Amino acid sequence: MTGNPLQEFLSQIRIPFLGDNLMRKYANEKSPLRAELFSTEQLEQFAITLAESHILSTGTSTDQLLKRLEENKDLLLEVHNLLTESAIQNNLVSPAGEWLLDNFYLIEEQIYIGKKHFPKGYSETLPRLVKGPSAGLPRVYDIALAIISHSDGRIDHKSLFNFVTSYQTVTYLKLGELWSIPIMLRLALIENLRRLAAQIAIDRINKNLADYWADLMTETAEKDPKSLIVITADMARSNPPMTSAFVAELTRRLLGKGPALALPLTWIEQRLSENGLTSNGLIHTETQKQAGEQVSMSNSIGSLRFLNSTDWREFVEQTSVVENALRNDTDGVYAKMDFHTRDHYRHIIENIAKNSKLSELAVANIALQSAKRNAEKNPDDRRMSHVGYFLTDEGADATEKESGMVLNTKEKLRRTLHRFPFIFYASFSSLLTLLFTGILLAKHHSEGLPLVWIIVIGFISLFATSYLAISLTNWLVTITIEPHFLPRMDYSEGIPPESRTIVVVPTLLNSKDELENLLETMEVRYLANKDDNLHYALLTDFRDASSEIFPEDKDVLDYAKIRIGELNKKYKREQNDIFLLYHRPRRWNEADKIWMGYERKRGKLSQFNEFLRGHTKDKYVLIAGDADVLHDVKYVITLDSDTQLPRDAAWKMVATISHPLNQPHFDPIKQRVTNGYGILQPRLAVSLPRSTSTLYVKMHGNDPGIDPYTRSVSDVYQDLLQEGSFIGKGIYEVDAFECALNERFPENRILSHDLLEGCHARSGLISDVQLYEDYPESYLADMKRRHRWIRGDWQIGRWLFPRVPAPGKKSLKNPLSALSRWKIFDNLRRSLVYPAFLFLLLFGWIISNSPWFWTISVIGIIIPTSILSFLWSLHKKPPDQLLWSHTLVLFENLVGQFIQHLFIIITLPYETYINLDAIIRTNWRMIISHKNLLEWDPSVNS
Repeated sequence: MTGNPLQEFLSQIRIPFLGDNLMRKYANEKSPLRAELFSTEQLEQFAITLAESHILSTGTSTDQLLKRLEENKDLLLEVHNLLTESAIQNNLVSPAGEWLLDNFYLIEEQIYIGKKHFPKGYSETLPRLVKGPSAGLPRVYDIALAIISHSDGRIDHKSLFNFVTSYQTVTYLKLGELWSIPIMLRLALIENLRRLAAQIAIDRINKNLADYWADLMTETAEKDPKSLIVITADMARSNPPMTSAFVAELTRRLLGKGPALALPLTWIEQRLSENGLTSNGLIHTETQKQAGEQVSMSNSIGSLRFLNSTDWREFVEQTSVVENALRNDTDGVYAKMDFHTRDHYRHIIENIAKNSKLSELAVANIALQSAKRNAEKNPDDRRMSHVGYFLTDEGADATEKESGMVLNTKEKLRRTLHRFPFIFYASFSSLLTLLFTGILLAKHHSEGLPLVWIIVIGFISLFATSYLAISLTNWLVTITIEPHFLPRMDYSEGIPPESRTIVVVPTLLNSKDELENLLETMEVRYLANKDDNLHYALLTDFRDASSEIFPEDKDVLDYAKIRIGELNKKYKREQNDIFLLYHRPRRWNEADKIWMGYERKRGKLSQFNEFLRGHTKDKYVLIAGDADVLHDVKYVITLDSDTQLPRDAAWKMVATISHPLNQPHFDPIKQRVTNGYGILQPRLAVSLPRSTSTLYVKMHGNDPGIDPYTRSVSDVYQDLLQEGSFIGKGIYEVDAFECALNERFPENRILSHDLLEGCHARSGLISDVQLYEDYPESYLADMKRRHRWIRGDWQIGRWLFPRVPAPGKKSLKNPLSALSRWKIFDNLRRSLVYPAFLFLLLFGWIISNSPWFWTISVIGIIIPTSILSFLWSLHKKPPDQLLWSHTLVLFENLVGQFIQHLFIIITLPYETYINLDAIIRTNWRMIISHKNLLEWDPSVNS
């Protein structure tokens, strides 16, 4: 035979890394994960010893762990390929190898999760070790290695909790370290799997080598027995590894195959005897080793599953010393809040501690002591007695100052912006508007047209360019300002009696079929939001009529009473108080000479609030259901008849407005709510288009919402200015609502009351609770709705001035803030944008010498924000999403937005007609006729 058989064999291996680097790198490695199985008591004692030995430092971030994870991924993949190849060739795979093959999908998933949750620089703020085998690595990683190595890869909640608790009897772990424990355990388990996989691979290579010599010797013994001694000599010269895997496999293959093969076995025994070993001893050792590797491999795989199934939020809160301290707050509210609110508080504490010399526990104690002092001084002030007031509210500055927090330049700029948010927002929007208008006027001036045209075009351009200016301002705010967080209680187990709430739908009722649709929708809302302290009611009027009563009215009301009773009976409550119906009679409207529901929707809510607070029932001709329990109702959720209330949305709304920091404070001097929120508005979105939906609905299917006030503003008002805009679907506190609005408005004047109510009672936006509504089925229906909105907006235009109308013929000092007046002005401005677009186009094509300039200018005002949003979203691609799929989705959205822009340009003349008709009609009615100010259907002649 020519050549070295071992070299020939290794050259045939298709995985060079395993054949060379693996053996050289890992064959004699002394891994820190060599298992030392401890009992529970020993593990806890070791945790204390480990804590006492740790010497920590802070410094720059390290990417050693991420690099190690990549190496482990490559090695595990190559071992998997080696074992797969062995299985294909019908070679025996060890039990540990079978575990690796069967669960490799899980290992790959955990590696992906580890990379996703361990980006570069992740460990920058984690304390690192100065000494020991893990020097330079995060302390919590060494803790993870210790737990795994001393439990042979087996982790459960009890042992992990006891280990961390014992460790913290010596020194506390930071919040960031506690949150990183599952990540570090994942990395350590993958490291342990790498160690096992490396040993499995080495054993597999040694077995393959044994198989090679066994096959060669068996074949030689059969064909040319006299050459067997030469083969044995070749094997001896190759100096094969006398490992248990090699000896056990070679012995298994040759033993009992005839006397001719006794020679290589004899040589093996002689070689082993030189080191005091025997083949039987190594075979026994190999069996024990495989059993141990199988246990360790199964433990590690099981622990990876444990990481996936464990609620780490609960673990962190159980082991956090900061959490334990905060749960001792004076009012007991902290423990009753939901997890996200508690976590937000802890992140605030963590951030203060990072930028000061105090520990997280010390910062928490400062806030707790401040809350305790305020509780002793003002026991009735729940807001200032709550620890959150000194972490997220006005008291946070005092906590930061006492903690010695040092702000960086970026944070100082952000604080300055939040100190004067409205001035920044209004000034920036106005400056952009003037800048864009100046560009248009410069072009106009160059054409040499008369001064009067410059003045007219300048005035009209202000409305047109404000569209682009405010859109850009809103877009910049949304990408630079963090969302404003509204704290929330945890009412997931049920709304408490002191927060009893009723969901009401003010609507019109004219037939039994309409009633059935309303009841079906109300039942669906109930099934999605069941709660003993949550009730549902319809607040109904008959449609406007020329007479107070019609013969069919009684039949509809009798049917309504029966159906409400049947619906309550269906769900078997002791009292018939789940579903209710309140129906008002028609009242004579002297101005319009018609019978109608008093003040429409505003009147429904106002009179219902009076009823909830014990006033007489004479405002209603029918009360269906047992209403006695409703007198202690604290909150009202008001919806439109087509508004969907998703699962759990109700309790989240109640839990948010019930939080001490959100509870409203009515200022009797300013005559409005100045702190907290009397009203909270969830996000309103368009329901997904159905297969039967019209093309118009599908065209708007990707709209972020159908909010008439904030559709183009997103979360700007809430995130930057800490106030939202009420659009009629939300939750309000009855007492605060009545304090701010009772006897506030004149009769027969207010059509769009939602914005004014939100300005007086202070409205906030709950951005993580979303309601849904269907988009109008046709363009004409949509324009009819917009016509009503514009009329309502112009009817409250008087609230821009120092004095406003009041009940009777009185006038009062305007209590609204500058921000509230801006909202009213912004609605009036928006109604003039489309007429301004059309005028500029007509001016360009009829009077100006540059028609294409003005055409491109109008298009350039409409589309830039869509393009900027597309480019920004493309830049912010999630790291785990493919570029092409991400780009495709964004491009589809961009095309949809361009279609909407094109539709706006095509329908611009009709839009202008509708807007101007609503504006002129409203001003005529307010100034001259004083009729039809509460007209609901714009098709009715004035």
